[in-house]
Amino acid sequence: MFKTIIKVFNILLKKLRSTKGNSLAEFAVTTAMMATLATTAAPRFASIGESAKEKKTMANIDRIIAAANNHYMESLEQEGRGRFPGQIKYNVAVGGVGLGEGQLTVDALETFQDNILPGLTSADDDLGSYFVYAFALSADDQDAVEQGILVSGSNAGYDTDAPFVADELRFQFSRALVDSPYQDGAYVLLVIPGSGTGTLAEPPALVVADMENPAKLHKILVP
Repeated sequence: MFKTIIKVFNILLKKLRSTKGNSLAEFAVTTAMMATLATTAAPRFASIGESAKEKKTMANIDRIIAAANNHYMESLEQEGRGRFPGQIKYNVAVGGVGLGEGQLTVDALETFQDNILPGLTSADDDLGSYFVYAFALSADDQDAVEQGILVSGSNAGYDTDAPFVADELRFQFSRALVDSPYQDGAYVLLVIPGSGTGTLAEPPALVVADMENPAKLHKILVP
């Protein structure tokens, strides 16, 4: 369908350029047809653009997930227990989703997925209660400001307790910052603490999202 529209549009454009022998009425009809085709094609072009952005941001989220998993495996080997970027220990939260008394990690993750995440659909929502920026240390982070990864109007938080998530993630990306393809997008994350001890220990859970629409544009990693 899309290729057909382009083909017809090009034919009409050639006809419009070659006005020799054409009447004013024919010229008007051709112009009207081109306007109709342009109106028909515009939503299709917009759809293609949005689809490309979604694919790009999901690919970026995959990269962040992979980097966080690398960090987890490295700390598992070096420290004896895995932890995600920003965690000082496996049972410490990053962001605003902790564990209730006796609550298991898997239950806290399920509650967040079912009751909270579906309501976070834009950068204007209350992201700061749950998420922190993945690549920004603070609102004054010069690198983050220069690359434009801070979203105006969003209340997404920053990891203020060492080891800082942005520092450890940047290390995985050779100090590079990953930017969202969306104008109001940026990457945020949270870590739900691991629970239990010994053989009953559960690993932490990582949620990475694009604040353009966290409910739709996110992925979860549980090692």
